[in-house]
Amino acid sequence: MKHLLSSTAFIVLNKNLAKQVGLKEAVLLADLISKEEYFIANGMTDGWFFNTEANIEKDTTINSYHQRKCLKTLKEHNLIEVKRKGIPAKQYFKINEQQVLQILNNLSVKKLTTINKNKEIKITNKYFKKPTISEVENYCKERKNNIDAEAFWDFYESKNWFVGKSKMKCWRSAVRNWERGNKKKPQTMSKLDTQLSQYEQAKKLL
Repeated sequence: MKHLLSSTAFIVLNKNLAKQVGLKEAVLLADLISKEEYFIANGMTDGWFFNTEANIEKDTTINSYHQRKCLKTLKEHNLIEVKRKGIPAKQYFKINEQQVLQILNNLSVKKLTTINKNKEIKITNKYFKKPTISEVENYCKERKNNIDAEAFWDFYESKNWFVGKSKMKCWRSAVRNWERGNKKKPQTMSKLDTQLSQYEQAKKLL
């Protein structure tokens, strides 16, 4: 998503997203994503970052009045969250990346075509963002599958998040595949468990 919608030196827009939410709204979203990247690079981990109306206007030329209108539209589309906190209060933003990806994937850009030397080339917009170890860990806890999240993450990180020869499309599906694989493995008992089981069986025979 970030390489499509933002850059450090330019504002890069997805035309179809601009058609969906508005040009100024798409400009503001791209600027916020660029700001998010800056805070991530400087240690931000919870997704929340602040920006000021003056700074946004400086970067985008969108004045405070139109900023408020754009933010309202972006919130209505569930693309961002906004809150004020701190003393003095600052305006904080959070990008709902999954919703951005969903809108991008559901737009007409899903199957773009272009002509190159009389050949039709189909371009698909499928985006993958690798998860953090915490995201994998939380998903495994949610499913109660006892998968080692770090082992899962290290395995696919070493493969550059490829499954076979194809780039991974959904890491949650990969977790579920590991889950199914574990269920197929024969459950072995430890030596102590085996001894306890034999002891219990012997007691029943007495």
